[in-house]
Amino acid sequence: MKYITSTLACVAGMTLATYAVTADKPVDTTKPAAATATKSADGFDDPVVAKGKNFEIKRSKLEDAFIVYKANLNPKAPAINDDQRVMVKSNLLDRLIFTELLLQKGTEADKKKAQEDTDKYVTDVKKQIGSDTVFEAQVKSTGMTMDQFRKRAFEQNLCEIVLDRELKPSVKIADADIKKFYEENPAEFEKPEQVHAAHILISTLESDGKTPIPAAKKAEKEKLAKEVKARADKGEDFGKLAKEFSEDPGSKDKGGEYTFPKGQMVPEFEAAAFSMKPGQISDLVETHFGYHIIKTIEKVPGGKVEFAKVEPRIKEYLSSQEFQKKLPTYFDKLKKDADVQLVKTN
Repeated sequence: MKYITSTLACVAGMTLATYAVTADKPVDTTKPAAATATKSADGFDDPVVAKGKNFEIKRSKLEDAFIVYKANLNPKAPAINDDQRVMVKSNLLDRLIFTELLLQKGTEADKKKAQEDTDKYVTDVKKQIGSDTVFEAQVKSTGMTMDQFRKRAFEQNLCEIVLDRELKPSVKIADADIKKFYEENPAEFEKPEQVHAAHILISTLESDGKTPIPAAKKAEKEKLAKEVKARADKGEDFGKLAKEFSEDPGSKDKGGEYTFPKGQMVPEFEAAAFSMKPGQISDLVETHFGYHIIKTIEKVPGGKVEFAKVEPRIKEYLSSQEFQKKLPTYFDKLKKDADVQLVKTN
C-alpha cells in the first residue's frame, strides 16, 4: 500500500514557495553597490551581498540557502556545474530578497497568525509521521536543524499571509474562463473507476516501518488478524474494529477507509478490493506491510466529472496561474521602493 507522507521540501527548499528558484539565468534587476567588509562568527569574511531599506543579506546566508537547495535535489540528479551554480545562487539571492521585503510588511497580527499556522503544521506533520525522532531525522536530511526548520516555516507562512493581503485581491477570474477551461481540457476531468473500501492492517513490520518482525511474532500477528476477521464476519462494526486494531496510521482514525483507482495500492490489496462486491469482506490478504482484512464498500464508476464538482478547483488553479504572473511585477515594485542593491564581492 502506498502511504501518503508529508513532504518537507516546500519549507526545506527555501522560504517562499510561491517564488520559484530555477537554473535559467541570473536575475539582474538591481544596481551594484560597494561591498561592506564583515566577519562571520568563525572569523571568516562574511560580506554583505545584497541590501535595501532596513535589511541586508550576508554571503553566509546565501551559502546556507545553497546548501539546503543541494540537499533537497534528487540524489540521481547530475552535479551542479559552475555556470548552474552561479545561476542558482542568483535566483536564491533574489528569493531571499523577496522574503526579506515581505517579512517587513508583516503586522503583529500577521506574525501571530503565522506562528499559529507554523505550530499547527509542525504538530500535524509529527502526528502523520508518528514519531518525533523520525520527524527530526527527516528535517536533518534536508540540511536544516529543527530551529532552522521552524524559522523557515514561520517565514514562509508570514510571507504567504502578506501576499494574500497585498496581491491576491487583484486576481480576478471570470466565470466564462472557468467554463472555457473545463470544455477545452476534457482529459483533465476524466475520472477512472474507483473503489471505496475499508481495511484493517495487522502489521508485520518493526516500528521502523521497514524491518520484518521475527517469525514467532508474525505467527501471533496472523492469529490476531484471524480473530479480528472472525469478529467482522459475525457483523461487528468494521469501522470500530479498524479504529481498535488497525496499525495503518493513514486510515485508522477514519475507520480504515480509502477511495482509490487502480494503480495506487500494492497489487494484492488492489486485486482483492476491486474483485469483491459491495459489503463483502476478504480473507486475510498478505502484503509486505502485513495482514489486511478488506471490506469493499462501494464501486465508483469512471467518467467525466460534472462541471459543478470541479468548478472551485478550476478557479483555484486559474487564480494560482494569474497570481504567479503578477509576482514579478509586484517584486520589482518592492525592490524599487526599498532601493535594493546587489553588492559585488571578491
